[in-house]
Amino acid sequence: MTLASKEANLVSESPKASDVLEELKRREPIFHRPEFGTSRADFDNMMDANFCEVGASGRRYSREYVLDELEKRHAAPIADGWEACDFHCVEIAPDNFLLTYTLTQGARVTRRSTIWRRTSGGWKILYHQGTIVEGQ
Repeated sequence: MTLASKEANLVSESPKASDVLEELKRREPIFHRPEFGTSRADFDNMMDANFCEVGASGRRYSREYVLDELEKRHAAPIADGWEACDFHCVEIAPDNFLLTYTLTQGARVTRRSTIWRRTSGGWKILYHQGTIVEGQ
């Protein structure tokens, strides 16, 4: 039995969150969708001023660190065969949504969580976290 078949594909009860789910699914995994930008300025525009990330290692990364790493990564891009599934979205405050999903990167499987805010300037990422799934 695969990881995907062990879990229900969760969708929020809220019609608003269901519509948002479709919008945000297109943006994940964050910073890996060239249609939303590939430059430091693009990534900067995607992030809230207080953005932070907790990596699968458990380390906390600042906004500036993530921007520096993204700039390096996109200077020499490599193809990724990543697969995202099991999306769930819930509105946690007005115009703030928690999006969770499973990301498969070869043999590595992680659970991902992103907090998104809808603003007049578009979607902003407030927080992102990855957690390794052990012993699937």
